[in-house]
Amino acid sequence: MIDKGAVGALDERVLGPQHKGLPREAWGKTVRDFLRTRPTLDAMSTPLLTLDRAALESNVSVMANWARSAGVRLAPHGKTTMAPQVWARQLDAGAWGITLATPWQVQLARSFGVGRIMLANAIVDPAALAWLAAELDADPSFEFFAWADSVQTVELMDRVLASMPSERPVNLIVELGAPGGRTGARTMDSARAVAMAIHRSARLALAGVGGYEGALSHDREPAGLSAVRTYLDRLGQLHQQISADGLYPADAIVTAGGSAYQDVVVERLAHLADEQGEHGVRTSVQVRSGAYVIHDDGFYAGISPLIPGRAEHPLRSAMHGWARTVSRPEPELALLDAGKRDLPFDEGLPVPQWISGAEPAVIEKAEVTALNDQHAFLRLPRGGRDDVPVGTVVRLGLSHPCTAFDKWRLIPVVDDAGTANPRIVDLIHTYF
Repeated sequence: MIDKGAVGALDERVLGPQHKGLPREAWGKTVRDFLRTRPTLDAMSTPLLTLDRAALESNVSVMANWARSAGVRLAPHGKTTMAPQVWARQLDAGAWGITLATPWQVQLARSFGVGRIMLANAIVDPAALAWLAAELDADPSFEFFAWADSVQTVELMDRVLASMPSERPVNLIVELGAPGGRTGARTMDSARAVAMAIHRSARLALAGVGGYEGALSHDREPAGLSAVRTYLDRLGQLHQQISADGLYPADAIVTAGGSAYQDVVVERLAHLADEQGEHGVRTSVQVRSGAYVIHDDGFYAGISPLIPGRAEHPLRSAMHGWARTVSRPEPELALLDAGKRDLPFDEGLPVPQWISGAEPAVIEKAEVTALNDQHAFLRLPRGGRDDVPVGTVVRLGLSHPCTAFDKWRLIPVVDDAGTANPRIVDLIHTYF
């Protein structure tokens, strides 16, 4: 499902000053040679983003086991990390394939040999369609699925593909949306019209139905969960109607589920799974959760169904920020050397966890109140016991892995982020 040789070759990449956080001693060395020196966190420069190996491995296992026990397939959203080394871990754990969001991301994944890809988006760019048609013809084993939410999309794809000498049809998922949501057909009738248009095309193949429920709610309050359930019920009804219409060729996919409501997807849609086709069309139900592999200490730590108190085997945050105090201009203010260019801030600001040192000390009642491009404003309580003199390194809990990874070309993996000076055991390459 992925070219292990291409992934392994990343260890031969030469390091340099373009990689934030690496010490000068790493420049000119390959990843493999640098790791042989057994570097530790104190050798790195701040600001820094790290991954915790144990948490990363645990999250991969937790989600894989959860999907198996729920009777659904896992097609993790690769845009969260854009890291083939992480994709390889997910595929090795049994993931059905990798979900991506843009044609360029698909092209990148193909360069690493990913053999089954769900593009959770429409593909209407002529240059991208030309590449896709050639790629499908060049590799008969490559499985690809894209989305369509209008007859216009289907007709445009059909027209562009007609000008190309392609042999294999493009698999399409009918995307159902909802008022106030993102993309997706807004009514059942318009979605069925899309299915009919795909069915009529000789260059396209109807492969299932899908959508994204996460745009309909941002919490787990009753009203939000009700909106998600209503939408997923409509998605299931759409699949059943298309099946009753006899439009599916042989197999069908029902795909939904980000990293916030995958449990609700199972609750409302898992009963549609019919892998053997005992009741007609062979149907698989799929969740596309992506953030789970890293998880966080913010948004997903509150909304995910796989957290302590909601799951027997919970996810753990695998990412941390590390920033150094560079200024103490006021008694209750410290400026850290990490900002918007380094850390995520769209789903909550970083949270100070503890002060690094020989004996890490928990920070109490301190708060990051704002980020500039390269600075974090750490507010300290008046008369508090915590002190962060210039030069002090603070470990930060982060929210939203999607907007953490895109700021780093190379992310160190540590053996244990909870120790005073963890060892660097791997380097994860990202592609954004």
